[in-house]
Amino acid sequence: MPGTVIIGTQWGDEGKGRFTDYLAKESDLVVRFQGGHNAGHTIIVDGQTFALQLVPSGVLYPHVTPIIGNGVVVDPAVLLAEVDMLESKGVDTSRLKLSGNAHLIMPYHQELDRMTERYLGRNKLGTTKRGIGPAYADKALRVGIRVQDLLDPKIFREKLDLALREKNGVLAKVYNRLPLSGDEIAETYLKMLPRLEPMISDTVFLVHEALEADRPVLFEGAQATYLDLDHGTYPFVTSSNPIAGGVCTGAGVGPRAINRIIGVTKAYTTRVGAGPFPTELAEDDPISDLIVERGHEFGTNTGRRRRPGWLDLVMLRHAVRLNTCTEVAITKLDVLAPLENLKLCVAYEGEDGTRYEHVPYHQSVLHKVRPVFETLPGWSGELDRNVERLEDLPTAAQDYVRFVEDYIGVPISFVSVGPAREQCVVMPRAA
Repeated sequence: MPGTVIIGTQWGDEGKGRFTDYLAKESDLVVRFQGGHNAGHTIIVDGQTFALQLVPSGVLYPHVTPIIGNGVVVDPAVLLAEVDMLESKGVDTSRLKLSGNAHLIMPYHQELDRMTERYLGRNKLGTTKRGIGPAYADKALRVGIRVQDLLDPKIFREKLDLALREKNGVLAKVYNRLPLSGDEIAETYLKMLPRLEPMISDTVFLVHEALEADRPVLFEGAQATYLDLDHGTYPFVTSSNPIAGGVCTGAGVGPRAINRIIGVTKAYTTRVGAGPFPTELAEDDPISDLIVERGHEFGTNTGRRRRPGWLDLVMLRHAVRLNTCTEVAITKLDVLAPLENLKLCVAYEGEDGTRYEHVPYHQSVLHKVRPVFETLPGWSGELDRNVERLEDLPTAAQDYVRFVEDYIGVPISFVSVGPAREQCVVMPRAA
């Protein structure tokens, strides 16, 4: 079956959207399978920037059916605002489909998210406060409200009143907040139904119909491997499963529907929010500022400055294994251009001197490891953003890519040398 998955191999923000955009031109369906509007893809096409949060990147191609799968949590107001933004830029969104089984983010989810982070104080998780975690928690508790519930106002209101009975109690008694009005919430959400209803579909059926007809389907991940609820740097993670295995539950397909898994990594590493980061550069290191400035390392949705560091090959190799990546794409190689020397983490050293060539499972160990670096020469000059072959890059840049490829044990298929859609070296095997 012609299923391809694109996933992040770090802590997100790797530039997955550009490869989704690249591969979407040969796909019939592009399916978002998890996360909410706490994730963003920025794509530059013909000088125009598109910052997408919920709508799959494939929407930029008129032949693609973009699908928001059942594993996504949806704030309908955000979705409609994004649709309006795309339409204002001349993008046709009429093909967009939304799973009736996707769960809704409600106002009480957002309020609880804000209150929880505030009360955690210095131990806060660094969430985007957009209600993602509480929405997934209600899904697991089986008290969530789904997109399809909007189609029956009576059922929607019954479920809303049941949820508010408990949520308002928590908000009032724990956080000293005023109760939320069921009437106001119901009116706001049901007013959006006329615009949402044409999108609501049986997306699992649509995906299988395409796969069985041998039509290419692209599954688009949000966040990344080390933000995975089960396999990331818990508790500093997201509330869903962004790894390749999450496609199966989040889009409703079996493992045999997937034959290609592309892991995306930056040529360095970044993360947003709290949590361990073995290769992080010191805040006063001038290279830290250089990477942030040249890489525009600020959150697509939040605007928060990302924490930069050297490329961690130990984490990358583990992500390749965990996702069974068939290949890897490297982004932002051009950001490193001015640097005389480049470091790559090839192992960790524990407090007791133990050398780790894999990611330690124990959080107390991971928080305290020191990176072991290999140093490669830089190319000390801007890359030609019009190159089409790896061989056309400076020798030092080629050596950097080949070093990564040899260490992780799978082919490098794409190397981006600039922010625009066309500024990408595509290896012959990936074309």
